[in-house]
Amino acid sequence: MMRFAVLLLLSLLLSACGKEPIYQEQGYVFGTLVEVTVFGVEETRAQQGIADVMHEFQRLHDLLHAWKPSELSSLNTAIAQGKRQTVSPELAAMLQDAAQLTSQSEGLFNPTIGGLIQTWGFQTDDFKAVLPDEKIITALVKENPQMSDLTISVTKVQSKNKNVKLDLGGYAKGYALDRAATILKQQGINDTLINIGGNVLALGSHGKRPWRVGIQHPRKPGALATLELRDGEAVGTSGDYQRYFEVDGKRYCHLIDPRNGHPVQGVQAVTIITHGQHAGLLSDASSKPVFIAGNAGWRSAANKMRIDEALLIDADGMVHLTAAMQKRLEFTDSKTLRNVEQ
Repeated sequence: MMRFAVLLLLSLLLSACGKEPIYQEQGYVFGTLVEVTVFGVEETRAQQGIADVMHEFQRLHDLLHAWKPSELSSLNTAIAQGKRQTVSPELAAMLQDAAQLTSQSEGLFNPTIGGLIQTWGFQTDDFKAVLPDEKIITALVKENPQMSDLTISVTKVQSKNKNVKLDLGGYAKGYALDRAATILKQQGINDTLINIGGNVLALGSHGKRPWRVGIQHPRKPGALATLELRDGEAVGTSGDYQRYFEVDGKRYCHLIDPRNGHPVQGVQAVTIITHGQHAGLLSDASSKPVFIAGNAGWRSAANKMRIDEALLIDADGMVHLTAAMQKRLEFTDSKTLRNVEQ
């Protein structure tokens, strides 16, 4: 099941008499719906900019697909065979960056657990409500694949652990956001909102107003809260309602805890705000360790990822959030239960 984690609360018009135009185009890539919205640019230039962004999204999708033929899946095949593989400079740089984020998160962000993700059935377009063999889970956890198992020498990659299976699903969308921002800026398009399945990056503003987005309520239609995004800010949400299945009334989501090999329990959603250079990338990668850390450890995980504005919704629907995040949000229901942590 796939739903937007962030709602775009905009009046999107293809043209408006006497007003600056706003253009939007949607597509389906990275296994989710993507939207690019451009404000205040004449139609031909806006359409060309959006087309270039969509082309880039497809290129990255083809490059990083974890289970269909791609450069990443070819690398996984080589790792499983104990071979060293030549990769593109771009992929090598991504892996080095992902390794740094893994270290910063103390292993909660771990792109090497593709074997676990596959075993739980999430490396497919149409996953089924079937629990995996617990013995397989235990064996994969015991092998303990880590980004530190990789040796990256310029464009040569190899692993001392054949059980490393790379899945950059928690990295690619954020990387794509930053690439989209670069492409649009190079074309002089400075007021835009880019949404990839709930990871949203804002450039400039919506005319005289900041871009305003809403955070999806994890258990019912509509927004839990809204916020204004400033130039260069991104918001990222990880939720148990985006890709999941249920067995005997229990929900199993695609976010796997690498420490025990099981889908995270006790958390409905996490939302963070990131700023500055690589804001898009960080909105994607940094939300994962905060989610995996759970109700007891989310604040510490956010600190490790240098995130000041964060919230977590626990299994009971209680919203736990930082004081900085509280200042940014306008809750749809003023009676929403909240626990503000300094």
